[in-house]
Amino acid sequence: MRFQKYIIFNILFCLTLISATGQEHYWIFFTDKHGTSFEPYSYFDVKAIERRNNNCIPLYDSTDYPLNESYVKTVSEYVQEITTHSRWFNAVAVIAYENQIAHISKLDFIKEIYPVYLQTIITGHKFDTAISVSKQWLLNNQTERMGGNLFKDKGIDGKGIRIAIFDGGFPNVDTHPAFEHIRKQGRIIKTWDFASDKENVYGNMSHGTMVMSCIGGKINEKRIGLATGAEFLLAKTEVMFEPFSEEENWLAAAEWADKNGADIINSSLGYTYNRYFQEQMDGKTSLVARAANMAAKKGILVVNAVGNDGQQRWQYAGTPADADSVLSVGGIEPQTDYHTSFSSYGPTADFRLKPNVCAYGHVIAASKKGLTKTQGTSFASPLTAGFAACAWQTNRQLSNMELFREIEKSGDLYPYFDYAHGYGVPQASYFLDMKQNSQDTTFTLSFINDTAIIKLKEPPKIDSHDYIYYHFENKEGILIKYAVIHPQGKDTIPVYIDKHYTDYILRIFYKGF
Repeated sequence: MRFQKYIIFNILFCLTLISATGQEHYWIFFTDKHGTSFEPYSYFDVKAIERRNNNCIPLYDSTDYPLNESYVKTVSEYVQEITTHSRWFNAVAVIAYENQIAHISKLDFIKEIYPVYLQTIITGHKFDTAISVSKQWLLNNQTERMGGNLFKDKGIDGKGIRIAIFDGGFPNVDTHPAFEHIRKQGRIIKTWDFASDKENVYGNMSHGTMVMSCIGGKINEKRIGLATGAEFLLAKTEVMFEPFSEEENWLAAAEWADKNGADIINSSLGYTYNRYFQEQMDGKTSLVARAANMAAKKGILVVNAVGNDGQQRWQYAGTPADADSVLSVGGIEPQTDYHTSFSSYGPTADFRLKPNVCAYGHVIAASKKGLTKTQGTSFASPLTAGFAACAWQTNRQLSNMELFREIEKSGDLYPYFDYAHGYGVPQASYFLDMKQNSQDTTFTLSFINDTAIIKLKEPPKIDSHDYIYYHFENKEGILIKYAVIHPQGKDTIPVYIDKHYTDYILRIFYKGF
């Protein structure tokens, strides 16, 4: 009996869209790449070759080989349109009728086919952007909170690091004064609009302009982001009213970024309840999460916003922030210095830590007409990407995943972590001396029956940001409870221990200890 290759993943893509014409979107995966050839030195940018050599990644890897053109040509004769090619996954994305897919499924070189099912609802998050701090204070502190002044004093600005940004457009980046230093030195290396197949990305949504400024922008010599000396690849991947193509574009942009020598990808993008169930946020289900992990295997550090769903029913990190090898970034409030309400929570569906770190989710960014206050984990992510570029500049011998772990260790809460802050805000001081800040013990711990008694040696002032963080971790490594407490001037804090907390680890963080 012939094996049926037409596989319907109703669990994978769960929300159905039936178009008026009956056309659907599908991914078609091929069995092999027989008959193809590959010359890496003509295909890759020199920085991509350098990255592979430095990370002991083979230059001749099957995932980089082109698709078998005869397979692609045959499929094109059956479908309405081929929208995306993927070397990494040996696949094409297509628009086709069901009967056309039925014919394709019988071809010997087809490994599997699955339809892309999703809703067409596009949702946006509108938050009150009135921040009760001055623009100047915020502009100073969004980088200083990460110890950015230490990088500046050492002349570290991300020089030599190439950063790819995936977003919805970059209007005015070609003229805005916040990017003049980048333009003058020719550090926008390449651009591509994956929605329209053209080079010009300097239009559409201003979100990308704001994001880029939080990585490497500066105005009147004042830094908006930390990586003012970095190089850039700008990819327009998002389309306002075409939800099918966005994840296809993300994957295509990741392959393009790899080819063109990206060291870091910043993606202030995420795909959540319009496409998936929460249990699918396991870092393995969505193709975009698999693409992010593949980019990491190519030696690229992928930085992604954890999402802005903390106040929504969804609440949790979206994809590709759920991917194991993605440095996912949450947001904190500048005024309170802990989790901002809209920032999405971890863990992943399979209980891995997300976010990994956090940064300001309320920032000053470049807009079409100057500077503006804005908010979202969309901006915590590029602040961290800019930090990562500077950190990598201090030690280019680190692999991408070694850097990933060192950024976690640099977090100001480390080794404490939780599902709102990760390991806290990365700190430049760690990369300049590669050791954790040490200090005297700040509290003692005792137990009375079912209560842990935290005794502070020096209780903080009521208006300080010296919080007590604590969590209970079970034997599977999952947090069963975590909390942030302000001592309110008190020197003794009781923490109730539930009788069901067996084989747990209690971690407490207060002023670095």
